[in-house]
Amino acid sequence: MNRFRMIAALALTYVVFAILLNSVGTVILQSIASFGIDKPAASALERYKDLTIAIASFAVASFLPLMGYRRSMMLALAIVGVACLLMPLYPGFLTTRLLFASVGFSFALAKIGVYSSIGLLTASKVAHTRLTNTIEGLFMMGVLGGNWLFSLYVDPANPGDLAWLNVYWTLAALCAFTLLLLASARLDESAVHERGHNRSAADAIMEMMRLLARPLVYVFLISVFLYPMIEQSFGTWLPTFNNEVLKLPNAMSIQFASILAGMIGVGRFVAVLLLRRMNWYTLLNACVIGMALLVIVALPLARDVAARPGIDWFHAPLAAYLIPLLGLLMGPIYPVINSVSLSSLPKTMHAAMTGLIVVVSALGGTTGSYVTARVFAGLGGIHAFYFSLLPISLMLVSLFFFKRKLDRLPPAAIAGEAA
Repeated sequence: MNRFRMIAALALTYVVFAILLNSVGTVILQSIASFGIDKPAASALERYKDLTIAIASFAVASFLPLMGYRRSMMLALAIVGVACLLMPLYPGFLTTRLLFASVGFSFALAKIGVYSSIGLLTASKVAHTRLTNTIEGLFMMGVLGGNWLFSLYVDPANPGDLAWLNVYWTLAALCAFTLLLLASARLDESAVHERGHNRSAADAIMEMMRLLARPLVYVFLISVFLYPMIEQSFGTWLPTFNNEVLKLPNAMSIQFASILAGMIGVGRFVAVLLLRRMNWYTLLNACVIGMALLVIVALPLARDVAARPGIDWFHAPLAAYLIPLLGLLMGPIYPVINSVSLSSLPKTMHAAMTGLIVVVSALGGTTGSYVTARVFAGLGGIHAFYFSLLPISLMLVSLFFFKRKLDRLPPAAIAGEAA
């Protein structure tokens, strides 16, 4: 097994899906401009993505060991590569919905493959947490790069022009390159294959159900639901917020939104260093409290911003810089809680657990985006972003109960119950 090549393939696979998944905010903005779609209708793209992720994850998670994690990721890249080719060939909102449905289905395959492979590539909890944070950090670097990539194809003078769809030729080529890299890599999956061949379909489904019934897992999944409510609320609607509330041009709105993704990535890389010196629970509590304070400070600065012709990066409203800083505090939360949970389970259970994580994350993300869209359309962007204070507060509570359950139940006992 070529460990370095496999890790590189996992990271690049995640980067590809980072660009595609998190382009939804940019595509919503451009769909409104290019296809004449209103906000509630455009927000359906989030549901096409997230609900497909949830359904696919639940359906295939426990069966992926039979297919193989590496092969599942290759299939995922092939599907989205074809979907990307269709975008410039058949432009329209119907094709756009098909793209995000394909991305959602494929991401379910890819994420379960990536997370389960991390367990096969690491031998300790510390190594698992570091590799998870590193790959999730690269995911956000992909989001950052993707936003800039899309902005290069948007015509500032005519933001509704369909030339922005040409970005999908580049993305299709990136899918093909990553697929070839995975094809040339090797991963020892013998441990999960042996166990998988002895299971029936009923056993695979019951495995996920048994996990869901455990108090620790149940409390953990509440946190997993809440986090994407927060991240997707900002990540999906920040380009539109920048455009309509902060009065920035379309291309600049996308570029400013990319700062959020970059800060999330930086936060995850920094967490790798901080976790050597401090407890994960202390770090996450500091992040959640900091997020709430930053929302309270930043949003009043976004009120009553006047449009200014010829605005540039040096004269943008202060809120345009402050809101993306939330990413620095968001960053560590998701990979850390996922790693703490997964590393407490036997490696043969990682696919089933990751399936539950993906399902619940998708439901949380689509809920957050939908509620934000409705509030944005009805009350404006500032009120929509104030909504994030509710899941932020609930996150603090869920982390407390997660930590208490974890302290009362040793990792060995968790593994024993789940097996």
